[in-house]
Amino acid sequence: MLVLSRQRDESIMIGDNVEIIIVDVRGDKVRLGITAPKDIPVHRREIYDAIKREKGLESESKEQQENSAQTKSGNEKETS
Repeated sequence: MLVLSRQRDESIMIGDNVEIIIVDVRGDKVRLGITAPKDIPVHRREIYDAIKREKGLESESKEQQENSAQTKSGNEKETS
């Protein structure tokens, strides 16, 4: 992990097209501004985790539906 010290209005570059700017510092809170291309999603960690959980549930549901469909088609073949 890279640890940097920055002051208000200073920034950090990630690659050539993501910039993180220190907008404000008040006590133990830091406000950040993030500039990134639209094709790079930027989320707070708790939102990112929720999205991953939701996608995981969706993919599990799809797998269950596919397995159910395969089981049904397999049963139909056995009865024919």
